[in-house]
Amino acid sequence: MTATLPVITQRNSPHCDERPAGECISLLVIHNISLPAGEFAAAPEHSFVDALFRGVLDCTAHPGLAGLQGVRVSAHCVIWRDGSVFQYVPFAKRAWHAGVSQFAGRERCNDFSIGIELEGTDDIPYTEQQYQSLIQLTFFLCQQYPAITPERITGHSDIAPGRKTDPGHAFDWMRYRSAITSAIKEFSR
Repeated sequence: MTATLPVITQRNSPHCDERPAGECISLLVIHNISLPAGEFAAAPEHSFVDALFRGVLDCTAHPGLAGLQGVRVSAHCVIWRDGSVFQYVPFAKRAWHAGVSQFAGRERCNDFSIGIELEGTDDIPYTEQQYQSLIQLTFFLCQQYPAITPERITGHSDIAPGRKTDPGHAFDWMRYRSAITSAIKEFSR
């Protein structure tokens, strides 16, 4: 079984930089995002999330965006409600997704992680299309970056407890981990 990427639309974010020299990509962080909170994009390429990650968000376009003035964030990819995937930062570069964070005793998770955003909220179930794209993308990343193992896939809430809650209780970790573990076992045969 060979891992293939889902179809990915390339978008460029200025909110990234080089990883520290010699850094091994060894962590996958799952997030959620919606802008304004709880609202989903009808057309991802014209969404507030897309504009935020590309650094062109008009914070006056909606009252719910006012607090984002000057915020510079990104993720490697966003998986939209329909399962489509936009990539904002090349995997080899450091996206600005984790903020103040710690995993297994290491701080600055952006240095060694890949960040995947799911369009959603903590409380609304994610779509079947999102799970399928996330599983496919995760399996590909685990093959490309062998230091990312199922034990090194985590939520934003786990690396920034008390500060972040995503991907939230609506995310089905059991389903996701089971699918990834099965795909890796099948590939190993």
